[in-house]
Amino acid sequence: MMKDQFNRFFGIAEKQSNEEVKHVPVNEIVPSPYQPRSVFDDDRIEELCQTIKTHGVIQPIVCRLRDGKFELIAGERRWRAVKKLGWETIPAIIREFNESQAASISLIENLQREGLTSIEEAIAYQKLIEIHQLTQESLAQRLGKSQSTIANKIRLLHLCEPVKTALLERKITERHARAMLALPSEELQLKILQEVESKELNVKQTETRIAFILESINQAKEKKPKRYSFSKDVRLAVNTIRQSVDMVVGSGMPIVTDEHDYEDRYEIVIKIPKR
Repeated sequence: MMKDQFNRFFGIAEKQSNEEVKHVPVNEIVPSPYQPRSVFDDDRIEELCQTIKTHGVIQPIVCRLRDGKFELIAGERRWRAVKKLGWETIPAIIREFNESQAASISLIENLQREGLTSIEEAIAYQKLIEIHQLTQESLAQRLGKSQSTIANKIRLLHLCEPVKTALLERKITERHARAMLALPSEELQLKILQEVESKELNVKQTETRIAFILESINQAKEKKPKRYSFSKDVRLAVNTIRQSVDMVVGSGMPIVTDEHDYEDRYEIVIKIPKR
């Protein structure tokens, strides 16, 4: 099983067949601080409630004792469902885990399940890298994924908070978000996010809009007049010429100027149409 492979990769001991299943008070259980899933689908929890009501909790949750409480390692959806049903206890296996093992199991268990958002995946990958001091490449090898998959997910963590929240709440897709990574500022990311949500832009439309913004930025940079450092006399001469040109232009004559800074001189070309 893939889970057993992950356990071996991360040095986590496999569950022993003779482990005792205990009935733990539901109100003495606390969520794992390493849980990557921050949004739980109420409809899915309700479906699980109906299944548990009919068949019971088939697979025990996994906990560890910590500060007088039972800290969840695996099975938070089952615990939430049982809690919602109002049951007093839930079958659980109590195991001894250190911080690294507890974090790894919680993260890996959720990565194997469907329903994580791309931002939750990114958080899980980043935490595994930090816990085990891995590179993206070594993590990819351990998880049987391509390095580009891991890298693309983790890059999403560089987005501004409103965009990450929109991803988390499934208001935009991962492809929308990845397109926004090209934008050079949080302000522009937020601007595009608002357009995507208000105008219901699809991915292609979003990419086109972002490409237009980036092209406009590049053109503005190219047209932006350069500022040079001149002596007081040269600066006075240049400013006098510019003011004279502005006066003529103000009279209605469409004069065009082109300025160049050379090593030995400052050149102003003034083009005055004859007609």
